[in-house]
Amino acid sequence: MVIIAGLASNRGRNLRNIADRAPGGAELGVVVSNKPDAPVLEAAEERGIPTVVVERGDDESRESHEERILDALSEYDFDIVCLDGYMRVLTSTFLDGAPTTLNVHPSLLPAFPGMDAHEQVLDAGVKTTGCTVHVVNEEVDAGPIVTQEAVPVYEGDDADALKSRVLYDAEFKAYPRAVRWFAEDRVTVEDEKVSIEGDEDAGLPSRRVVSEDRYDTLRYGENPHQDAAVYIDETCDEASVVGAPQLNQGAKALSYNNYNDADGALNLIKEFDEPAAAVIKHTNPAGCATADTLADAYADALATDPMSAFGGIVALNRECDAETAELIIDSFKEVVVAPGYTDDALDVLTEKKNLRVLDVGELGERTETYTEKSLVGGRLVQERDTWVPTMDDLEIVTETEPTEEQLESMLFAWKVLKHVKSNGILFAKGTETVGVGMGQVSRVDAVHLAAMKAEEHAEGKGPEGAVMASDAFFPFPDGVEKAADAGIEAVIQPGGSVNDDKVIEACNERGIAMVMTGQRCFRHD
Repeated sequence: MVIIAGLASNRGRNLRNIADRAPGGAELGVVVSNKPDAPVLEAAEERGIPTVVVERGDDESRESHEERILDALSEYDFDIVCLDGYMRVLTSTFLDGAPTTLNVHPSLLPAFPGMDAHEQVLDAGVKTTGCTVHVVNEEVDAGPIVTQEAVPVYEGDDADALKSRVLYDAEFKAYPRAVRWFAEDRVTVEDEKVSIEGDEDAGLPSRRVVSEDRYDTLRYGENPHQDAAVYIDETCDEASVVGAPQLNQGAKALSYNNYNDADGALNLIKEFDEPAAAVIKHTNPAGCATADTLADAYADALATDPMSAFGGIVALNRECDAETAELIIDSFKEVVVAPGYTDDALDVLTEKKNLRVLDVGELGERTETYTEKSLVGGRLVQERDTWVPTMDDLEIVTETEPTEEQLESMLFAWKVLKHVKSNGILFAKGTETVGVGMGQVSRVDAVHLAAMKAEEHAEGKGPEGAVMASDAFFPFPDGVEKAADAGIEAVIQPGGSVNDDKVIEACNERGIAMVMTGQRCFRHD
């Protein structure tokens, strides 16, 4: 455990923050102040932390004062020293007699060192500032840098507003981070240089700096009482709905939910090289298909669940032609997303006043390799799920072997299933969806929902003779038994349940072919 000796002359809000957070298990073991009325002393005592006051005499040298501080600290065990608004420049007397000493400065050093950093920032007119945690040496704000944190400077900022933002949004992040690194024994200070073990450029780095600009303020969020905005990453090279031109002038701007659904729809049709169309509702596929023509693909996708497709988002992976456009406007849709439109298609689509028409440009490669989700107090980051099985990945585990057509349908179904919320079940025939069961807390319920959708909502198709794809293993045979009752003849699933043998036996009893991929495709958002 790393023990900290803190030195402060005033409130010591960074020291209090570190004491409360205990980054890496570090503890604030003692607080020293040169001011007997410093508020940090009372704050430390409230936390049960010992305090020491060592005032400097009127004619006392800095070296003498520092010797008395070191003498007072000799009563305590500590591993590092953290300064926080300690209004004295330290000499070699203290620095040579104490362990590594850290300080936080309210600017991005080497810019704006010394006093009045916030005023310097405002006078210079820069648009970004922040804080710097550095190792203290005898030069003012010139020691080797441990870490930094940036914050924007906004129009209308004054020194007080900037000071508050730097403290809460920068210092309260950077100082605990530096202490945690020391607590984890990842920091080496040598020859006026700082190196951090594991702090290299990597897919999942030890720290991330994310800067995005507000692209638009939205009418509201998921619900009318929630404010919302969309931010844009200008470095993204992949086709995206953020920043995509809206081609129908005068139509409503995209809402929060429109952006979310349109992004999901676009991600789904990027899975396919063949002409593909998808209809998305609440980020779930209401239907998806590939075909020889875009119009046929859209018609097949829509026929999966035309009732749920009402008010949905359409995504196409080819330039939209007039024939496809005519089919799209035959029922109410919110947004169309495509990599281009013919003039005739635009004439058709813009007949609908509030149908938003987005041109995302050439789809190209999927270059964004990570996805993320905000949490209260943090953020989850993971590799993007780009894996899809090939024929070589499929292990046939039943007595009945799947036909070539069923195998092709299984591979199609898996690509769509990746975009269905878990627990997810998808029925497919050929390269079109037949029924989708999404977002259920029970896998057998997801099968039941997919069967109901296929039997009651699909137009011109049904579950008989279809294949079933499951995003995770079947814990019991009841899922495949219910699918068999609906007419399913083949199954693709990850496998890996302790009851795999019973599930396989259930398939064998009903003459169902089943393959296992060895990989699951959960999607919880």
